[in-house]
Amino acid sequence: MTDATPPADANNANEGVLPQDAPGGFRILAQYVKDLSFENPKAPESLRIDGKPAIDMNVELAAQGRPDGLFEVELRLSVKATTDQVSVFHVELVYGGLFQLTNVQPQDIEPLLLIECPRYLFPYAREIISRATADGGFYPPFMIDPIDFTGIYLARQQQAAANADAQPGQA
Repeated sequence: MTDATPPADANNANEGVLPQDAPGGFRILAQYVKDLSFENPKAPESLRIDGKPAIDMNVELAAQGRPDGLFEVELRLSVKATTDQVSVFHVELVYGGLFQLTNVQPQDIEPLLLIECPRYLFPYAREIISRATADGGFYPPFMIDPIDFTGIYLARQQQAAANADAQPGQA
């Protein structure tokens, strides 16, 4: 702790005002469950299976601007666990976040919304799915491995480029 007084230009008059060359960033204004579904159709038999079930997981990302200048990002996760004999469980989650971007260059908006924002949402979505499977009677609960959002984004960009190349004559 210091008793030194701050310089005269360090007052709070410009608090919250960023210079034009300040680095871009974002704030998380809200996080929420938009939709959650858990099915355990063969309980209690599905709780007594031998071995590990086959897991089919799907990840989807969506981001859209809002009229108020904020951005909504949705992380959609679907996990199905099955064996040869039985459907073990199926959980679907749409977990959203409301983000405010500050000083972000236009070319950086899409990667920020589809890579960085989902990275912040993911741990909470992972916990919700883990808790749902635990509450469904499964022990240990299902834990989603970390997701490579950069890889998903790059694959999406490559697919869009391939689709654009496959449709000649369109700009």
